[in-house]
Amino acid sequence: MPGTKSFISFAVALAVVLGFLAIANPCAAQRGHVLYSFDGSYYPDSDLVFDQYGNLYGTGYGWLCGGGAVFELQPGQGNTWTEQDLYLFCSQNNCQDGAMPQGGVIVDSAGNLYGTATCGGSQGVGVVFELTLGKGGWSEQVLYNFAGGTDAALPYGGVIMDAAGNLWGTTSAGGRDNGGTVFELSPGANGTWTEKVLHSFKRGPGGYVDGPFSGVVFDAAGNLYGTTYGAGLDSDYCDPTEGSCGRVFELSPGADGKWTEKTLHRFRGLPDGANPWAGVTLDKDGNAYGTTLYGGTGQCYSGYGVLIGCGTVFRVSPSQNGKWTETVLHSFVTDGFDGLYSFAGLTLDASGNLYGTTSAGGTRDSGTVFKMTLHPNGDWTEGVIYNFGRVGDGNTPEAGVIFGATGELYGTTFYGGEYGGGAVFEVEP
Repeated sequence: MPGTKSFISFAVALAVVLGFLAIANPCAAQRGHVLYSFDGSYYPDSDLVFDQYGNLYGTGYGWLCGGGAVFELQPGQGNTWTEQDLYLFCSQNNCQDGAMPQGGVIVDSAGNLYGTATCGGSQGVGVVFELTLGKGGWSEQVLYNFAGGTDAALPYGGVIMDAAGNLWGTTSAGGRDNGGTVFELSPGANGTWTEKVLHSFKRGPGGYVDGPFSGVVFDAAGNLYGTTYGAGLDSDYCDPTEGSCGRVFELSPGADGKWTEKTLHRFRGLPDGANPWAGVTLDKDGNAYGTTLYGGTGQCYSGYGVLIGCGTVFRVSPSQNGKWTETVLHSFVTDGFDGLYSFAGLTLDASGNLYGTTSAGGTRDSGTVFKMTLHPNGDWTEGVIYNFGRVGDGNTPEAGVIFGATGELYGTTFYGGEYGGGAVFEVEP
């Protein structure tokens, strides 16, 4: 049974004793508020996406491979938003339409939505789906049923679309060695989609699955980049001697149609980062930025008393000799005021600054929105721009943030809100 990132964050949060008071953070100068509170029938846990009309879309999931939904928020007057469940997935295991969508959705030029569900489908190990708006409302079509075995299985991350309409994504399991895959889905003239496994990840020497829990991104040359988590979800911590602390990888296409994988950086645990859940963000110079859930120099411990670190923000940079260099830009620290344990990817602004979330820490130990500021001398500083955890506020953000039209940041929290079932929030500049 696949785990969820919320199981990890909940267990770790119980194990960390922060011992600080909920005092005001001088870095948190921006204002945030909840746009919509969910009732707990499913839990929002994905990045959001805008369509051309300013509507927001995301996904939420139920527990233990059950249920989930694709939802929409429409803006109204006075910064009011109206929520609509566009599609509710089956709440039983092995639902034919899929279950437990976690990777969010993308929107094509016609307004159709595409995403993945971790479970369900004809084989019970996940699907790629499309939602289309017709006269009778929104309808779902399963574009591909993963089969497991040498095929892909259990997609956690979402998909991306290229200019030809092909979909690209990852799975956390399946493939030749059941270590996860990178796949491509191509549409056919008759409405059918053909899947191709581009790369199968191997299991590590300790038996851990080296699969990704996030999607991939393209660079301008057509190469794909992503991360693998490394240690399994039931592991206490990664083992650097086994190489189970996760990796940043590149996939490059060849003239023969085959793809070649290259490890750009293998995380080493402490004091380096460990276990990246999210993928990477590329800048114009080809640098890849991301977060790790554990590692760094912070003195955070697991429930078994193992030093695991509080997580990091990192950069992996190319050089002319073809080698890549990793730099830890920030280690989240023990007291947690700067945040703890980031599951989320990073968002880049026009000035080269980075924005993300942490699932714990902050002045109320309920998570943060943070900013990594790039200075002219090349140094980076981290500052919290919003602390979650007020009454009725969001709690435990596990997804990233996106920009609105005038610089607002939008995201989701797994818990909190008026009813405790999670929320969609906005942070004003």
